[in-house]
Amino acid sequence: MDAVIAVVALLFVLFVALGAYATVKVVGAAKRRVDDTITHARRTVEDHTLRAKSFAQPGPAGELAQLRLKLRTSMRATQDALQAGAAEDESLKESLDLFQRLSAHGHELDAELRRLESEPDRTTLTGRLPELRERTKRIVESADSLRWAARDRARRFAEDDLDSLSAQIGVETGALRHWETIEPPEPKAEASAQATGSSSATPPPSERASAAPPPWPEAPATGTDATTEQSWPETPGTQRAEEPTRPAIAPSTPRPTYPWQKKARPESTT
Repeated sequence: MDAVIAVVALLFVLFVALGAYATVKVVGAAKRRVDDTITHARRTVEDHTLRAKSFAQPGPAGELAQLRLKLRTSMRATQDALQAGAAEDESLKESLDLFQRLSAHGHELDAELRRLESEPDRTTLTGRLPELRERTKRIVESADSLRWAARDRARRFAEDDLDSLSAQIGVETGALRHWETIEPPEPKAEASAQATGSSSATPPPSERASAAPPPWPEAPATGTDATTEQSWPETPGTQRAEEPTRPAIAPSTPRPTYPWQKKARPESTT
């Protein structure tokens, strides 16, 4: 029983602690939100007041309002750009530290300009204006340089990422359209090439008809040396047209006559 009571008491304490922690966090977040809203509203009212003074009040007072408005606008834009970029780019943290040091000089100059707005001595105020303009110009130029460098860096990273993405998409597109990378053979070109090759290798029929075959060598003349001229060998069963027909085997002796053979009568000369 005591253990159950201890567990229940422990759970109650945990719930109370968690409730208190959650209440503190909610109250703190609400307070910060209210403070931001008040700060933003105060800043907006002050900016509109400075803009109205710069147009409504001539002379040194109006110029002081213009310097304050220019300084505050540049410093606020640079702070927003660096804080937004530092969340994604770690190298901008060093630039943000440099801006914090520049921001201290900016706050000091803004406080001095605010005090001089209520200065009754216009002569002294007029003598201080060139030095105030120079300080404002230096701070504003430094802030603008940091802001534009951060923006150029972010734009460069975006362009590099876009180039890489475009290259990858091009490769993927080529892989999806793989059939376009293999060029089909051109039938007309191949047919013309084959026709050209065949025409160069085989002459046309008219040329083949006009081209006479080479002449056969003539037979050796009678009484000349056969070794002086070369003739083609004769095939069996053929004879030259110029030679007389002769028996295949010439008789070496005259044929014998027999008594029962009739004598050849002489031809009549009449």
